[in-house]
Amino acid sequence: MIVEPKIRGFICTTSHPDGCAKHVADQIAVVESRGAIEGGPKKVLVIGSSTGYGLSSRIAAAFGCGADTIGVFFEKPGDERRTGTAGWYNTAAFEKEAAAAGLYARSFNGDAFSDEMKATVIEAIKADMGKVDCVVYSLASPRRTNPRDGETYKSVLKPIGESYTNKNLNTGTKVVDEITIEPANQEEIDHTVAVMGGEDWEMWMDALQEAGVLADGVKTVAYSYIGPEVTWPIYTNGTIGAAKEDVEKSQRALDEKLAPLNGKAWVSVNKALVTQASSAIPVVPLYISLLYKVMKAKGTHEDTIEQMDRLFRERLYGKSDPQPDDKGRIRVDDWEMAPDVQAEVDKAWKEVNTENLRELGDVEGYDSSFLRLFGFGLDGVDYSKDSDPATGVPSLA
Repeated sequence: MIVEPKIRGFICTTSHPDGCAKHVADQIAVVESRGAIEGGPKKVLVIGSSTGYGLSSRIAAAFGCGADTIGVFFEKPGDERRTGTAGWYNTAAFEKEAAAAGLYARSFNGDAFSDEMKATVIEAIKADMGKVDCVVYSLASPRRTNPRDGETYKSVLKPIGESYTNKNLNTGTKVVDEITIEPANQEEIDHTVAVMGGEDWEMWMDALQEAGVLADGVKTVAYSYIGPEVTWPIYTNGTIGAAKEDVEKSQRALDEKLAPLNGKAWVSVNKALVTQASSAIPVVPLYISLLYKVMKAKGTHEDTIEQMDRLFRERLYGKSDPQPDDKGRIRVDDWEMAPDVQAEVDKAWKEVNTENLRELGDVEGYDSSFLRLFGFGLDGVDYSKDSDPATGVPSLA
């Protein structure tokens, strides 16, 4: 099958198996070019491992630390008529690269929120690893069925308290216009916290600890974002922000629970990047476009793999200097939030419109990053050739 990108809104409905494989290989090359990460984990569980920061975490752990990894995700395989999701092909490529490097890699596809998935993964850890010394929690889902009450919750991207109006980039038409988003009601806030908050992270860690599969000195990390004031109404002070506050509450609870194991829970605040999740958030794509322009000019731009390599190499392991902020969070968004970077982005934000968008923003970089998420636009891939949409994940065969 000749696979081409088919974009609908902020989603690409096709993905390229060979392109996804190249994207994974490129990320591995970044990590390997920086050498081994000293003192890194050796048995790692990544919950939400197939795309974005979760995938890059798995790559950094495996190819930077030499770790055996288990990954959990919810993706769709392809068949002869249609392509699977990018996360499916990413995982297929990761497992093949790991096997070639002599690393154990096993993946589980299904509802990570369910008790059944937790039990299945725990049995795999017991059988194949014994214990894990690092747990990465990087789930991004629009809905969650809570196994305790059986209710399905759906998240929303809305401000809290009052409506929010600001500039927005239509990534399809490249028009800068205004968007107004009405505030969430309390039920919507509660639902978003139920989906994107820290409850499931705690459930995973509780289940792992009760099963005795957490190693002494275990570290666990969940990911968050803060960003500049211009995005706060829709993010930090909005429904997502309420969920992230809940994640920080869970981090403090987990610190206490893991104390008998000399363990530590962290929240890592990461940089704004083009991911499948961030593409859906109003206002953020315009901000990212302006940010990319500034940071690339300064030589400080990082993608997910550079961020996760730095997190593992300098903050969690390796040099092991977490540099927590006043709320105890690791900040690998530090280069993004540098005063000189934010001053230039703020100036561009005030000036940007449809006419000067390409001058002030990195529109091509945004589009390129978006397409790479689905395996398109990567050097060294012949997109005119047939690709096999039925490519499988070895451990799920």
